[in-house]
Amino acid sequence: MDNVCVCYITVGLSVGMISRLSDFYIVTVGFALCVQVIMADFLDTTEIKEALQNNNQALAVDKIKKLLEKRANTPLNIGITGESGSGKSSFVNAFRGVDHQGDQAAPTGVVETTTEVRAYPHPSYPNVTLWDLPGIGTTRFPADQYLKHVGFERFDFFIIISATRFRENDVKLAKEIQKMGKKFYFVRSKVDNDLQNAQRSQRNFDAEQTLALIRENCKEGLLKEGVQAPQVFLLSNFELRRHDFHCLHATLERELPEHKRDALLFAMPNMSLEIIEKKKEAFKSKIPQYAFVSAACAAVPVPGLSVAVDGALIAGVVQQYKTGFALDGPSLQRLADSTGVPLEDLTSVVRSPLSLNTIDKTFILKFLLQSAAVAGSMLAEEGLKFIPLFGTLVASTLSYKVTEKALLDFLHMLAEDAQNVFKRALCCMNSSV
Repeated sequence: MDNVCVCYITVGLSVGMISRLSDFYIVTVGFALCVQVIMADFLDTTEIKEALQNNNQALAVDKIKKLLEKRANTPLNIGITGESGSGKSSFVNAFRGVDHQGDQAAPTGVVETTTEVRAYPHPSYPNVTLWDLPGIGTTRFPADQYLKHVGFERFDFFIIISATRFRENDVKLAKEIQKMGKKFYFVRSKVDNDLQNAQRSQRNFDAEQTLALIRENCKEGLLKEGVQAPQVFLLSNFELRRHDFHCLHATLERELPEHKRDALLFAMPNMSLEIIEKKKEAFKSKIPQYAFVSAACAAVPVPGLSVAVDGALIAGVVQQYKTGFALDGPSLQRLADSTGVPLEDLTSVVRSPLSLNTIDKTFILKFLLQSAAVAGSMLAEEGLKFIPLFGTLVASTLSYKVTEKALLDFLHMLAEDAQNVFKRALCCMNSSV
């Protein structure tokens, strides 16, 4: 432990620059804390500092919760449209990881079940909403008036779904969306039915060749109707991980504004190890921001409050990790319902105590203090903050590094659990076929 403290103090002495920010000093050390980048993308910590100085722990924790919620509240609105029977509602359910028979499911059927605009928020991320729109052929409105009728302005992009070929109404709608400068994507649904039919009728059946033919036929038809550079994706509504869904996600990720990408990513079901890894990297990129808040709080010379606030901060971030990786109880239950894999099978491969326990400040602090190094660093931080200037700087540095290390470790644990759950679900589903 002495070596650890000496290491941090040595780092503190090698300070290249001390920056004044929100009335307290932030030390710029060898691990390159870029304050300008962080503060351009994050809330001001002045209110948290003031609450701590007034010995108001409850207010400080509340401010931190609001800070954590800022990014999680970025709205993303997706319009889903198509003719009756195209599979719109099935897509809405599958994207949200909701079983078709569940209480939160969009109603499905062989006839048009959507007669008005209906919002279906994501069960874990209510800021992400899929809007089930009435098929344009079922309304009295032409394409240009249809967009006004459904509230065109609210949508970030549109997905136009068809179970066969794209028809005249789909093309008219796409052209109107294009005129208004918004993105749209064609989804050819129910391709599993086409593959089954082709397999029955063709002696030398080739699934990839059949899919390529369907894709090209759709594109050629749309080009003939005057749709410029149509983007067509082939999907199975019941198993999104198959066929072109990964290409659709990659396209949306590339074409969405940067501040909307994380909202889409975290709402995505864990349908591949690649998606889980992308979520992990997105969470990891935010850790310096949270560590910065921890360092800011450590600069306030009030006994015990920094540790308490760090516990609340880390607990809030870990809960975000659990939700993003779909390891919270409701998400695991939805996965069990939608895949038919018993919940007990899914939870049997979870290794981290973070995944299956209620996460709060008390649990996190107890978990952290099991490490002698972390406990020693926290104790050193509490003592150093009362030494004018130099002690405050070193305490902030210690707090930054402890929070950074804890969040990195917790993120790794939970990402590994998410991978294990995905593999178990996939294995059980494949073995039941």
